[in-house]
Amino acid sequence: MNSKEIAGWVAGVCAFVVGIILFTWWIQGNDFFLTKVFAPQYEKVRRETFEESKAYNQGMVQELQNMQFEYVKAAPAQQDALASIILHRAADYDVSKLPPDLRTFITGLKNARLK
Repeated sequence: MNSKEIAGWVAGVCAFVVGIILFTWWIQGNDFFLTKVFAPQYEKVRRETFEESKAYNQGMVQELQNMQFEYVKAAPAQQDALASIILHRAADYDVSKLPPDLRTFITGLKNARLK
């Protein structure tokens, strides 16, 4: 083998290594782009599915009923703080999914805040 053949082999091996590196770079960039585009949509669907689950809705009703019970038992000085916590907890929840008594209670708290 002469020096030209050796130089050709070395150049070929270097080109192959550079090609592998560029291919890996392209795959990583493509993965990053796909994650950037689709991950928010996956998260949105996951969140909506969770909020529609039976466990989430039953848990929210139980938690708000417990808070309502604590509110009724509390002294007037504590009721204002509890009302803030209850309204904050129920702020993002669809109150139409609540039992009528709990819905009335939360609506009453909201109306009292507006006065």
